[in-house]
Amino acid sequence: MFVQPKTAKEWEQYMLSEEQVSFFKENGFVKGIKILTEEQVDILNQELVKLQSVNEAEKKLFYHYESNESVDPSKVLFHAIGGWRVTPGFHDLFWAPAYRMAAYQLLGQSFRLFHDQLFCKPAKHGGVVAWHQDFSYWTFTKPMHHLTCWIGLDDANVENGCLYFVPGSHKWGLLPITGLTGDMDAVREILNKKQLEQFDNSIANELPKGYASFHHPLTMHGSYANTSDRSRRAIVLNAMNYNTLGNTAGYSRLEALKSFPTMEQDKVLDSNFFPLLFDGDKELEALGKNIPKVDYTELYNYPNN
Repeated sequence: MFVQPKTAKEWEQYMLSEEQVSFFKENGFVKGIKILTEEQVDILNQELVKLQSVNEAEKKLFYHYESNESVDPSKVLFHAIGGWRVTPGFHDLFWAPAYRMAAYQLLGQSFRLFHDQLFCKPAKHGGVVAWHQDFSYWTFTKPMHHLTCWIGLDDANVENGCLYFVPGSHKWGLLPITGLTGDMDAVREILNKKQLEQFDNSIANELPKGYASFHHPLTMHGSYANTSDRSRRAIVLNAMNYNTLGNTAGYSRLEALKSFPTMEQDKVLDSNFFPLLFDGDKELEALGKNIPKVDYTELYNYPNN
C-alpha cells in the first residue's frame, strides 16, 4: 500500500522536526502527523467492515477479539488485537514510511512490531476507553521500551470520543491498573494531589482521519463515550525495541495472553510474529547525526530496565 524510500535522502521527507521530538520528550506525546491518504483510509475502512464480521477460522488469527468490550450494556466498543494478520491493508500499515520514520525517532532505536489494536465506537452509543497507561498491561515484556501510535480512521474530536492525554504523565512512573472499559475516571482514586492537578489539564487529541499521534508507554490517556451522529474508528500500532524480551514468568494475567504468540521469559521476541520493522541505524546511516531523536536511555529509563 506504500512506496518505500530507497535512499536515506528519501526518508527525510518523513522526518519529525527537532521541535516535535522535544515536545514528545517533555509531554509524553506528539500529534498531527500524517500517515495515510484519504484513499488509504478508505481501503482500511472497507477492510474494517470485514474484520467486524469474521468467521471462526479468521477469528483465531486474532490475539484478542471482542465485538463489544464495553462494561456498560448500553454502549458498544469493538476492540480487537491482531488485525494485521487478517487483511492486506492492516498488514501493510506497519510499513508506512511516515510511521516508521517517526517511530524510529521517538524510540531512538531500531524496532519491531509488537501488535496492533482496533478501537471502534459507533455513532450515538460508543463506549469509553478508561484512563490508563499502556505499559501497565505490557509488563509481560522487558525492558519498558515501547511506543504507541494512534491513527484515526474517522475525523476525531471531542464530540465523537477522541483520545485525551495528560501532558507530562509519562514521568509519574508505573501506576496500578484500574480498568479499561468501566469507570472512566477510576484512575483518580490512585493519583496524588500533584498528579490530579496535571490530570485536570488533559488535552484533547483532535485529529483529521489519516493523521496520527504517538505516545510514551507511561503516558496517561483515555477516551470518552461517543454520543455524536458520527462513528469514531481508530487503529493503534504498537512498536517495541528490537531487543525486547519476554517477561512472562510470574505474570499475573497469563490468561489474557492465551491467544498471543509465544513470549518466553528472557528470550528476545524475534519470531515471525514480531518482525523487524525498521533498522534505522542502517537505513539512515548516510544522514549521520542530523536526525532529531530521543535519547532512549533517558526517556525510557524505568527501574526494571
